[in-house]
Amino acid sequence: MQLGVLGYIIKDNKVLLLYRNKKQNDMHEGKWVAPGGHIEHNETPYEALLREIKEETGLNVLKASLKIMLTFPEDGTTPFGELWYGFVYLIEEFNGELIKCNEGELSWIELDNIYNLPMWEGDKIFTPYVFKKGIYDIKLVYSNLELIDHSINKVNNY
Repeated sequence: MQLGVLGYIIKDNKVLLLYRNKKQNDMHEGKWVAPGGHIEHNETPYEALLREIKEETGLNVLKASLKIMLTFPEDGTTPFGELWYGFVYLIEEFNGELIKCNEGELSWIELDNIYNLPMWEGDKIFTPYVFKKGIYDIKLVYSNLELIDHSINKVNNY
């Protein structure tokens, strides 16, 4: 089982996304993703978010809201290798200067244009919920590289 975080940073109706094009053998190569990564041993999801955002973008998170709890079940053929749980945050308050990321190119993308970019199919399903009111529990089921099922449950209205 793996645990991870993603942070959707928004400013002036633009979202900071990472085009994965620098790491060798990167399963996300050629795709646009939100900055984030693994939760380390004894780290809380929020602590991991702060660390990952700083490492990948150079930005300091001042305030973030948990928006989505993701589950990627493992059936033996998923592209992610095993069961994954992810915590997805919306970051509206931050400071600092962008750095060059060693995993890809960071770009501010107009919110309305992000769904036209090459992304995982599951990302296209859950990303709109990052910007909606409420907290969501979302399950994305992959077989090989194909999304074969998903479910979305609203947990609350905050």
